[in-house]
Amino acid sequence: MAEGDQDRLFAEAVECFGGALARLARGYEADPELRRDLEQELQVALWQSLAGFDGRCSLSTWVWRVAHNRATSHMLANKRHAQRGWSSIEDVEIADADATPFERADSERAMASILAIIDRLDPPDRQILLLYLEGVAAGETAAVTGVSPDVVAAKIHRFKAMLTRRFAGAGDVR
Repeated sequence: MAEGDQDRLFAEAVECFGGALARLARGYEADPELRRDLEQELQVALWQSLAGFDGRCSLSTWVWRVAHNRATSHMLANKRHAQRGWSSIEDVEIADADATPFERADSERAMASILAIIDRLDPPDRQILLLYLEGVAAGETAAVTGVSPDVVAAKIHRFKAMLTRRFAGAGDVR
């Protein structure tokens, strides 16, 4: 690919997906310093990868695949330094709590709660749910993650059911 084409594709990708990549970095990295590093790593990885982009998939699929692969590598590298208690979505439990209606309705707290759940998930589940929260279609999520659309749909269904229980007043996630 010519460098001018790579520049154009990179500019297009950053314009279209810059905000989503920042949110993705938050989904993979809770520490603000490390999150900024990850955001830069994502952009560098995207720039480097575009030399090999041949159009066999959409730019969107390419961006998500590169970003999630790099974010997963970042997370696994940091995991060696500080073990985290990751769980499969099937293993996350709901605990009782006395949340007020105001707390349940507070969207900032709700998002913080959702991100706290996602922070505890293992990388494959995390990847699927972050793509879902970005509005990426199940078929494209399947292409990015390498799992079947049925698995994507099942994981999303479980996540929605868990959130429904959480925000219906069943309690906080442990």
